[in-house]
Amino acid sequence: MAYENIQQDMKAIVGQWVTTDYLREGELFVIGCSTSEVAGHPIGTSGNEQIAEVIFNGLQELQEKSGVHLAFQCCEHLNRALVIERETAATYMLDEVSVIPVPKAGGSMASYAFKKMTDPVVVENIRARAHAGMDIGETMIGMHLKHVAVPLRFEQKNIGNARLAAARTRPKLIGGSRANYEDTRLNDTCN
Repeated sequence: MAYENIQQDMKAIVGQWVTTDYLREGELFVIGCSTSEVAGHPIGTSGNEQIAEVIFNGLQELQEKSGVHLAFQCCEHLNRALVIERETAATYMLDEVSVIPVPKAGGSMASYAFKKMTDPVVVENIRARAHAGMDIGETMIGMHLKHVAVPLRFEQKNIGNARLAAARTRPKLIGGSRANYEDTRLNDTCN
């Protein structure tokens, strides 16, 4: 897999995210990523920090353009804990845990993010508070998303060889048949 192709895929998906109104400054954006799947190998078999670097750089661009806080999901060996900036942990009142992700326990993406973030910490979970996210290679990020998750259908369907799934969340509908949802973020999902 050529790194230039992965870079182009990331540029495409970042461009598609920023042209929507799905992301707001200060929101949590969770990323699950199997660099093995991106390279065309089964999940957990061929982690690659060079691929992680390309993906991380694309996600930094998304962060710069949208103002979201990035949360990188670790692999199952760390129980899907997340790498975030210390400032984000403080903002969302999340408790730090004592672990440093490495490629074989945490995954190449989380390991790379931990090395490159300004002041990274690992938190056990984000208590289903993520506002949106991307799952690159079917790593199962749903547990981190707020209720109600809305799947997104972007033109970009893969990053490298890995399938891409994306979602945003919306507030729960309350109020029954007399409720009015006009002029809310729900317009595209209520009709």
